This record gives sequence, C-alpha cells and structure tokens, in this order.
Amino acid sequence: MIQNLIDGVLTGSYISLGAIGLTLVMHILRFANFSHAELLSLGAYVALVFDALVSNLVPVLAVKLAPLSLTFALIVAVLVSMVLTGLSALVIDRLVFKRVREKGQELSMVFASFGMALVIRNVIGLIFGLSPELYSRDIAFAVVLSRDPLILVKPDQVFVLVAALILMWVLHLILSRTTFGFALRAVAENPSLAQVNGVNLQRTIAWVWLIGGGLAAVAGVFYGLSHQLIPVMGRDLVLPIFAATIVGGIGSVYGAVLGGFIVGIAGNMALVVLPSGYTPSVPFLLIIVVLMIRPHGLFGEARA
Repeated sequence: MIQNLIDGVLTGSYISLGAIGLTLVMHILRFANFSHAELLSLGAYVALVFDALVSNLVPVLAVKLAPLSLTFALIVAVLVSMVLTGLSALVIDRLVFKRVREKGQELSMVFASFGMALVIRNVIGLIFGLSPELYSRDIAFAVVLSRDPLILVKPDQVFVLVAALILMWVLHLILSRTTFGFALRAVAENPSLAQVNGVNLQRTIAWVWLIGGGLAAVAGVFYGLSHQLIPVMGRDLVLPIFAATIVGGIGSVYGAVLGGFIVGIAGNMALVVLPSGYTPSVPFLLIIVVLMIRPHGLFGEARA
C-alpha cells in the first residue's frame, strides 16, 4: 500500500502540470478544451525529435546524468519543446478557437476542441507510427528504500516529482508577485473591466496558451520518462487531467495541483482493491463524488 501511495504521488506530479494549463484556459476562455491532453503528446514527441537531433549534432550532450536516464540533450530538448508546444497552442487558438469564439457559441468551442484532438493525435500517429517510443532504451533500475515493506523508487521518478514541484513554485511566484499574475486574475474574473483598467486582453490570452502549452510539454515528457510514448497517450490522459481540474476547482491553479495529486494517488491506491482494468474509472468516481459534495470543486468559486 505504501508503494502505491508513493507511485500515486509521482503520477500526480505530471497530471498536475497538465491540469494547470487546462484550468487556466477553462477559466479565462470559458470552454472545455478536450485537445489540451494532446498537447502533452505533442510536447513529448517534439522533445523526442530534438533529443535525437541534439545528441547527434553535439555528442558531448548525450552524456547521462547518473543515476538518471536523462541526458543533457534531453534537457535541452525539453526546453525547446516547451517553447514550440506553447507556440503550437497559440497557433491553434489563432487559426481555430479564436474564429469559433468570435462567430460561434461555447458548445461550438467544445466540438472544435474534439476535432483538434483527433487531428493532433492522428498527425502524430502518421508521422511517428503506432509503435511505442522511449527516451532511453537502457534499463532503469529502481532503488530499494525499504525491504519490509518493499518500497522501490526509480531515480527518474524522483527527478520528475522534484522538477514538477519547482515548476509549480515558479508559477506560483509569477501569479502572486508579478503584474502579469494580477492581470491574469483580473481577466479571469471580469475581462471587460480588466480591459477598461488597461489590461491587454489578447496579449493575456496569448500568454495563457503559451504557459499552458509549455507546462503540457513538460508533463508529456515526464509521462514518457515514467512510461512510454504512444500517439494515443493524450486520449489516455484526458480524463485524469479533467478530473484533476474539476476536483481542484476550475480556475484555481492551486486546486489543479492538489487535484492532480488526488487523482494520481486515488488511481494507484485503487489497485490495492481493484483489478488494473477498472482503475480508469477512478477519475469518473472522483468527479461524481466531488460534484455531489462541492459542485465548484475544492478551491473553485461559483460564477455567474
């Protein structure tokens, strides 16, 4: 059971990163973006490409950071992936969501996001094929923390957790101590009033897509380090990410973080009593329970 709890915390780290971008978009643009999980896939595969590219162009960066399976090249690739995935999210908004937003309704935005999810998923499958990919094919040995009970943790998992917490802390500082953070919260609460007070609405929305896409890219890479890359990974992650967003409360970054860890822990703890085939239903159950007890989520607030 302790092993499941630890695995749940590690799983929650990348779910939280994915949920942060989703909750910002849902709160500010007022629509459920079902294509957000595909940005995790996009970011993961972009990092895979640039990892190979940097390793071949600059072989010295292909050195591993022992005891991790990561290389310096992969770290560079992650940074590039954050930028490119954020820009991709912004381009998708400009080409698709912005036009639908100006001419359609909220329900049209949801349908458009479903369509974009299918497009991104199938383009990735067309380019990379359906076979699983790995950042490293070397066997990663787990470290034995305890033998009674048996507790195993891989160094990569610890790195993922620490890196995710650092990113969350940096985002917290940005939102709570910068002008941009205040502007973002103002737009989320009342876009018209924020514009009257001098906030550039379009620029703020652009930064929301850039930040959400960048965090999604990191979450996708962290997922790939813990599992493997497959074109349909976004489909498998969309429900846990939405569950984390709803459980934490739409619009609350801190709620998304807490919701991600709750979903991760609940999914892994369920393995103690349920067969693995039933664990995908756990996010559904969490959503139902939270909506019955607190319809606006743990940190969410009622909105008009």
